[in-house]
Amino acid sequence: MKHLLRFLVLALSLPLLLFPLDLLNHFEYHLLGSLADGVVVGEWYLVAFNILLFTSFLIPLSFRRKVDWREKGLVAAFFTSLFIEMYGLPLTIFLIAGALHPTTPKPHIYATSMLLGVPLALSIGMLYGLILMVFGAALILLGWVTLYRNTSKGLVTSGIYSISRHPQYVGFVLVVFGWWVGWPTLLTTVFAPVLIYKYVRLCRAEEKEVGKNRMYQRYMKETPMLI
Repeated sequence: MKHLLRFLVLALSLPLLLFPLDLLNHFEYHLLGSLADGVVVGEWYLVAFNILLFTSFLIPLSFRRKVDWREKGLVAAFFTSLFIEMYGLPLTIFLIAGALHPTTPKPHIYATSMLLGVPLALSIGMLYGLILMVFGAALILLGWVTLYRNTSKGLVTSGIYSISRHPQYVGFVLVVFGWWVGWPTLLTTVFAPVLIYKYVRLCRAEEKEVGKNRMYQRYMKETPMLI
């Protein structure tokens, strides 16, 4: 299983090697505000749908410990701000575009899709971000299922927990990182590192709570905290 994880990490890194110029164009196009002319505006039902969908990941993330509403509030604020910018009112994008007057060409479109009747054009950066998000969501759900099936066993070290002590948090970091890759605006560039830092710190805080347990100390020696 550890070899499979290494293979997946390598596979997730391939777009960086295969499409470096396309990814650079994608980041410039978003960060400098060039997408202002083509951004979706006023689709508030999409805003609501996506906020509900992605904040639902907080449910399995809360399975292992008491809920800290400050952490959950920060996550909810991230997704709320993100989807308002993507589908509702992209105020920061308009402000940056108005200040910089960018001329970055539109990234090459590799795929098109529809989301609740709204057409979407996907560049390599968006596709790469989507892959990261799907993989991250799978880790969150797999971690939750593993914990649920072993609720009576105390310390869970089997399955996905045999290759990472915090696979759900790894999954959450991938979801946030995937959104930053797919939509690298000023908003996500500021918010994403804060969220990732908070959840890495949360991993360490959880480990302090159980660090004196001998079984967990042995588990720490055998299994990495994240990857």
